[in-house]
Amino acid sequence: MKKVVVGLSGGVDSSVAAASLHHQGYQVVGLTLWLMKGKGQCCSEGMVDAAKLCEDLGVPHHVVDTRELFQTQIVDYLVAGYQAGVTPLPCSQCNRTVKFGPMLSYAQAELGIEAIATGHYARITYDPDSERYQLRRAIDRHKDQSYFLYDLTQNHLAHTLFPLGEQTKAETRQIAAAFNLHTADKPESQDLCLVERHGSMQTFLDQYIRPQAGEIVNQAGQVLGHHQGVHHYTIGQRKGLGVAAAQPLYVIGLDPVMNRVIVGDRDTAQQPECTLQRVNWSSLAAPSAPLRAEVQIRYRSAAVPVTVVPLAEPDRVKLIFDQPQFGITPGQAAVWYQDDLLIGGGIIERFTA
Repeated sequence: MKKVVVGLSGGVDSSVAAASLHHQGYQVVGLTLWLMKGKGQCCSEGMVDAAKLCEDLGVPHHVVDTRELFQTQIVDYLVAGYQAGVTPLPCSQCNRTVKFGPMLSYAQAELGIEAIATGHYARITYDPDSERYQLRRAIDRHKDQSYFLYDLTQNHLAHTLFPLGEQTKAETRQIAAAFNLHTADKPESQDLCLVERHGSMQTFLDQYIRPQAGEIVNQAGQVLGHHQGVHHYTIGQRKGLGVAAAQPLYVIGLDPVMNRVIVGDRDTAQQPECTLQRVNWSSLAAPSAPLRAEVQIRYRSAAVPVTVVPLAEPDRVKLIFDQPQFGITPGQAAVWYQDDLLIGGGIIERFTA
């Protein structure tokens, strides 16, 4: 019998992933990572729901305390990023360093199981010509989560199953009801786990970064208003600036050294290109020549045409957009595709406003 360790958050997606694999004849072992205390799908409430699911399915349930890892890899990473004037994307970082890596290590070393599975909406295929595993968008494009998974390695992809990748969210709910899972009607989490716990990202950050009053200026350095902390702002932000102007203003730069928020009109918030660091070529070997693709510069943005230009450093590329893009945000991920195939992704570097 095939064995698989299924990551369980206590939500409907991971519940259906586990139940579906169990129904298909897999020997399922549930695994929940204890990331932090508090309300949320990945915390105490989620652990209870995950434990009940495993009890209902009649399968073992393991809980691994990864709070210290989550603190160093996610909380400290976020705080350092905001202090440096960037807006980090915690989810892709968490998937690689806190979830998939530790899950696979635990499954192999502690349980002798070679496969893991999660409730993510994405797909994995294998290309015999390149001998590489390939990460692809989910069938349900509205729920596709491949963007957050771009940083997974070939080793991760080789040992991972995504049971929900070929179905829609509506079908997942139907399956949960058909299996009579107690999570069938559980609402989805709408925020990052940290936001869900603390109420807002600002509240979370204010616990670690002391609010410090500073100036809101335009590109010429003219003072237009004041703020209570650079970490409260992000590139492209329009609302909540508290600045009166004849035309809408957007955040186009953050200067943590001078403690300034720089604003400008929409045209100045657009960039024709950007550079990326910490690039991971998910589905193919790193190319030496530029390639054409479509890129998402944030999770909910539309994919737009781009030329991806490899740089001298193997983990850096330049993106040259066919049309200038609005609100390119340092610290966030840019992920590029060819059709439904995720080619690679990386972290947007800082640029000068």
